[in-house]
Amino acid sequence: MTYDTDGAENGGEPESTDSLKAFGEVVKAFRKRACLTQEQFAPLVRYSLPTVASIEQGRRFPPGAFVERAEEVLDAFGVIRGAAKHLARKPGLAKWFRQWAKLEETAISLYTYECRLIPGLLQTEGYARTLFNNQLPPMSDAVIDELWEGRAMRQRLLRERPNTAFSFILEEHLFRRHTGGRETTRDLIDHLLALAEQRNIEVQIMPLERATHAGMAGPMQLLETPDNKQQAYCEGQRGGLLVTEPNEVSVLHMRYARMRSQALTLEESLSLLQRMRGET
Repeated sequence: MTYDTDGAENGGEPESTDSLKAFGEVVKAFRKRACLTQEQFAPLVRYSLPTVASIEQGRRFPPGAFVERAEEVLDAFGVIRGAAKHLARKPGLAKWFRQWAKLEETAISLYTYECRLIPGLLQTEGYARTLFNNQLPPMSDAVIDELWEGRAMRQRLLRERPNTAFSFILEEHLFRRHTGGRETTRDLIDHLLALAEQRNIEVQIMPLERATHAGMAGPMQLLETPDNKQQAYCEGQRGGLLVTEPNEVSVLHMRYARMRSQALTLEESLSLLQRMRGET
């Protein structure tokens, strides 16, 4: 097992890496080639001077919009865009989550049970930003933008990996809470209903009233790698736990399998989502 609590949720700037520093030097070189100061360059790419300075110093991961605008403004022959593809760090992902996120990218199956909030892979922008805006200690707008960008990038898995089996078990109360307001909840339900139309995505709802529940120990994520190894991930307030021991992973799979039988069926779950949307 591995455990690490130094996460990006603290709102601090990411640790600098060689790839971030190299990208910053590339941008700086093309900016100077264009005879632009940072003060002149910042409004052209529509980012603040401190953000531009942090990117050039290798202290901040460049947002996708920055990469595209810098490429266009500096006429960089595709070099800036190409350099961005090789950055070692994923934007908006806590350090303790990156190992799991890397496993997600090639998983042949990914199962998720959540009882606290809608999982990141399923969140709409409105729902996610509500969570970020209410984070304590408070985060800056730049950090919130970066966190959403990272989350949106992860969500591409649902579109780009049609052969990966995705299963989600969500507690009914996550929708009844109306996080972000009723309109945000309606948008979220519409989003889930659309995702559930894909053959490889299953969404089940655990009803409010349930005499027995195998998931009382908390949320979990399970995946199977291309070489058929099974791993698990559990997350708490300030860190995450990657579980690799076969015996421990087996226990979590046993609990997840039981929850699939305890939750509403796929058809019942979609019907409940539709009813909740109508009530919202």
